[in-house]
Amino acid sequence: MDLALLRTFVTVHRAGSFTRAAALLGLSQPAVTSQIRTLERQLGRPLFLRQARGVTPTTIGDELAHKAAPHLDALVEIAESGLEEDSFLRTLHLAGPPEFTAERALPALTELAGKDGQGFALRASFGTAEEALEGLAAGHHDLAISTARPRGALLTATALCDEEHVLVAAPRWAERIGPGAVGRTGPSALEQVPVVEVHETLPFVARYWASVFDSRPVAPGTVIVPDLRAVLACATVGAGLAVLPRYLCAGALERGEVVALHEPPVPPLRTYFLVVRTGTLAMPHIARAHEWLERAATDWC
Repeated sequence: MDLALLRTFVTVHRAGSFTRAAALLGLSQPAVTSQIRTLERQLGRPLFLRQARGVTPTTIGDELAHKAAPHLDALVEIAESGLEEDSFLRTLHLAGPPEFTAERALPALTELAGKDGQGFALRASFGTAEEALEGLAAGHHDLAISTARPRGALLTATALCDEEHVLVAAPRWAERIGPGAVGRTGPSALEQVPVVEVHETLPFVARYWASVFDSRPVAPGTVIVPDLRAVLACATVGAGLAVLPRYLCAGALERGEVVALHEPPVPPLRTYFLVVRTGTLAMPHIARAHEWLERAATDWC
């Protein structure tokens, strides 16, 4: 079987479309379509179901991808690393949410990258969980940090750590609400407080309200900024309440710049997963980074 056909097949399987696979491979879409048809003729089985938007693998296609992808990735590793003595420095491509990746993962990985005999170059990109997993599946990244556990056999996820969420606001809002008011009266004590969030849908506030109060937030977002560090900065100067990861606002809480408005007996948690393409942990630089992040995460929980 032609390895070029298998490489095209795995790329289409990961990308979910002939068009995206063609762009990744530097080929025309008709060329990709022709290669997939050739492979299907050789196997005597359909590998994809053609749909209006992209393609969906058949069960035979999923089985072939699960078997072939790790070996093709290993061949790419060999080809890219070469046999020269100075070729040990590999590049690790990491994707994840901006705040957690910047505050947690990158400091840990840059420490590892600088160790004698362990060095590798590091490239990071930020995005949503969906974007990170799609990019990982398509081969753009080596590791992804995600708050969603991927489905299917092509990606392997390991629980990394849990993130506790805290309801905070500047001290003047806490004084206006009154000590213990949220515990006594519930979310009604917060109805007149503006909300600072990362998106119009209020993902963090809505999750907190559902988990702690079994209700939905009433107030709309007053300040919307797409980075939790900016949310903290706005909450610190009194823009309104916010729901933030404890690790991100711990310093501001200690300094009194923000105050926890409520301390529920069971705080809301969100789990982070460390995700790789199945089989790629055979690559030394990915395996080292994966192990190092798991070890570092024991101090993050």
